[in-house]
Amino acid sequence: MAKQPMRVLLAQPRGFCAGVVRAVDIVERALQVYGPPVYVRHEIVHNRHVVESLRAKGARFVEDVGDIPEGAITVFSAHGVSRKVAADAGVRGLQVIDATCPLVSKVHHEARRYAQQGHEIVLIGHHGHPEVEGTMGQVSGTVHLVTSTDDVGTLQPADPAKLAYVTQTTLSVDDTREIIAALKARFPGIRGPDVKDICYATQNRQSAVRLLVDRCDVILVIGADYSSNSSRLREIGAETGTASYLIPDAGSLDPTWLEGARSVGVTAGASAPEDLVQGLLDRLSETFDITIADVGDIEENVTFRLPPELLVAEGQRGGGAPASGTPSR
Repeated sequence: MAKQPMRVLLAQPRGFCAGVVRAVDIVERALQVYGPPVYVRHEIVHNRHVVESLRAKGARFVEDVGDIPEGAITVFSAHGVSRKVAADAGVRGLQVIDATCPLVSKVHHEARRYAQQGHEIVLIGHHGHPEVEGTMGQVSGTVHLVTSTDDVGTLQPADPAKLAYVTQTTLSVDDTREIIAALKARFPGIRGPDVKDICYATQNRQSAVRLLVDRCDVILVIGADYSSNSSRLREIGAETGTASYLIPDAGSLDPTWLEGARSVGVTAGASAPEDLVQGLLDRLSETFDITIADVGDIEENVTFRLPPELLVAEGQRGGGAPASGTPSR
């Protein structure tokens, strides 16, 4: 019996961002240079497939640096850490390789700079997210966490004229627009970063999903359910009335979601590898006669340098591939 035709629209861009590529590369190359085990504080990125792949190669993931043997090779995840975590690692003599995304590090720098100028900080982000915890722990002064416009109304800074805001990188311009507008309305003198400082990958992936919603019957997002940026991609589809599902891999696809559908949009969060997308396409082709087309024309050419301590170690040991590249922003 002939297969039902199905048009598959692939969001462009999708999947790994430069910060994730760098973080995964750091762990893999540390394993090559130093040999296993290499300890990683928190999941290197929010994707179980990536974590399990690295664990099979000898990476060991822990939530507390106190669980890492003294002097061991240790990688900080792409989400960044607080000053206390870094200090605790120093006390234990851990050989730290910092895989914090450079865009997260930029937020840390901005928050500290504002605090040094006497500003209280408003951090726009999600409670409990490791990036938020790390950023809050980078600032010596007061940090107010806001997640909605309602939170803005409850803020009570010591001096409303000395207030500045920064944002979690996995939030896009669209995600933060209303909150920033509310902050500026209530605190006209509030300072904040330029729009260009928002994470390019978050914005680009959300923009690509918005191109899918009017062209397909169902949207499938590959990513972990605890990944902030992946969850937001599904939400964007759902908000438009398009049936949208977040799945960790092809094995989680429920065929009933596609009953009566003639086109399906596919994307992936910034921490989901492309092989999971290919696995989903293979799964779809088992049931349907698929035709594939890309949607979106944003080209990403951002790369970030590897940490100098890792490059030096590779040079001393005569191993390793060329550096990941130079940052283009």
